[in-house]
Amino acid sequence: MQLVTRVDDRLAAEVDALVSAGVVESRSDAVRQALEDLVDRHRRREIGARIVDGYRRLPQTDDDVGFTDEATLAMIAEEPW
Repeated sequence: MQLVTRVDDRLAAEVDALVSAGVVESRSDAVRQALEDLVDRHRRREIGARIVDGYRRLPQTDDDVGFTDEATLAMIAEEPW
């Protein structure tokens, strides 16, 4: 698939500088990477929001996390140091 977009001269010059510096292979590579980063950031934000929503609907209790503290202390106590 091909996407066509317009950018101002300043942004084009900055992308060209990235190409010249070897940061990206081409203008197309720069756009591809930027779009992948945008999609990834959006996906991560949505996942984070779902996690927060889950904890708001069903908050963690001391009982939920207490066993992990006990298990961690037991594992540390078992170490031969």
